[in-house]
Amino acid sequence: MNYFEFYGIPESFTPDVALLKKKFYELSKKYHPDFHANESDEKQQEILELSTLNNKAHQTLSDPYKRLEYILRTHNLLEDGAKPQLPSDFLMEMMDLNERLMEVDDANELGHITAEVLAIEGDIDESIAGFTAGYEQLDDTAKEDRLNKIADCYFRQKYLLRIKESLNTFASRF
Repeated sequence: MNYFEFYGIPESFTPDVALLKKKFYELSKKYHPDFHANESDEKQQEILELSTLNNKAHQTLSDPYKRLEYILRTHNLLEDGAKPQLPSDFLMEMMDLNERLMEVDDANELGHITAEVLAIEGDIDESIAGFTAGYEQLDDTAKEDRLNKIADCYFRQKYLLRIKESLNTFASRF
């Protein structure tokens, strides 16, 4: 079941956090296994599954990164094993950063590369914020366009994450 539907709220990249918490506690109470101890085994299993669903929904929808990933998955934009088509200029920029990172030999140079990576990350985060703003009010066609742009940003973030991990490895050398 779709987590947004389970909570009875519209799909959103920025849901009302207080409402999420309220729905979680409301359903936690309703589906707590201890309150259904005298039910049949089938009913107890159903309650346990609903309680688990509630916990997973809350964990996912409460975390902005997990929520973004979840929305993209529900729209089939994050297929397992799929290779994203990132723009060649972005890939060239990442390749350049990687090459420079492999050749870094002092902390000052590493600091410059780190600053560049953080600036790129900030730009991606800013793009995501722009694309997710007002998403709920869009028609289906506009939502699809936005979701594709958000997915592009998501894949850029994933690529950048690998470089950040390399940065951390190199940083430990200095």
